Amino acid sequence: MTVSSVSSSADPLPDLEAVLAELAETRRIWREAHHRSQEPGPRELPSRDSVERIVDGLRGVLFPMRLGPSDLRQEDENRYIAQTLATVLPELLAQVRLELTWDARHEGAPTPPGRAEAIVTAFATSLPEIRRVLDTDVTAAYRADPAARSVDEVLLCYQGIQALIHHRIAHRLHALGVPLIARLVAELAHGATGIDIHPGATIGDHFFIDHGTGVVIGATAVIGHRVQLFQGVTLGAKSFPTDADGRAIKGMPRHPIVEDDVTIYSGATVLGRVTIGRGAILGGSVWVTDDVPPHAIVSQARPQSMGRPPERQTA
Repeated sequence: MTVSSVSSSADPLPDLEAVLAELAETRRIWREAHHRSQEPGPRELPSRDSVERIVDGLRGVLFPMRLGPSDLRQEDENRYIAQTLATVLPELLAQVRLELTWDARHEGAPTPPGRAEAIVTAFATSLPEIRRVLDTDVTAAYRADPAARSVDEVLLCYQGIQALIHHRIAHRLHALGVPLIARLVAELAHGATGIDIHPGATIGDHFFIDHGTGVVIGATAVIGHRVQLFQGVTLGAKSFPTDADGRAIKGMPRHPIVEDDVTIYSGATVLGRVTIGRGAILGGSVWVTDDVPPHAIVSQARPQSMGRPPERQTA
């Protein structure tokens, strides 16, 4: 639709030529300030829509009879997976090339030939391991939640598992060197579930997020095996080291280490590079900024009765 056709509407409209000119100038200023190209050309960054299609396909590849097409028959699983990967992997390759080209342009170093293909190949070969770890997550949820009637219900309905499917995919892509695509995968889950897991976070097997909404897990968090979190838990940073110009220093470890067999109940907040020892239990709504020993229990102070209040004196 052209500007002139929009302007010819019977309804009064603003001067769209002026709006377009101001938007163009705003984009020019932004691109100049951030050293972006001003030259005409195709899209430079990965597409959120493309990443969403890729993840949707990968969910079906990982769990074809539960998250694949509704008319799929078990005898056709391998054919469906092969066809889906034949569509998904080339699209992923295109997005990886966009991210690597963008990085190379802004870092001033050329991308090694074949790197995009190597990343996609390594990711594809890791899919069986991603499925194996996700199976442990589903099992952990089923065993821990008395309301779960089957592992199938857990896989189909539990938002914690949906977030973990995205995270296991995103974490692998992050480790392979495409953090922007990984972050897009993570944010798709965040928007759908309310669970915010940075793709850089390292999470062991048999991980269970019960209920899930409001959980935040930071980029440098390290979580062991058989850990259970409830809704509203934050594993965050206590402070952000800055450089001489006051800008946050990137990549420094600043989030908690949660060892094996830890349970953290709803609303608990753990901040900084602290260690929650193996088998520890953090009660609801506690605030933790120091190390917690193994097998310790951290809870809020219980209110204590002070007896009957003194009688008021009247004049």
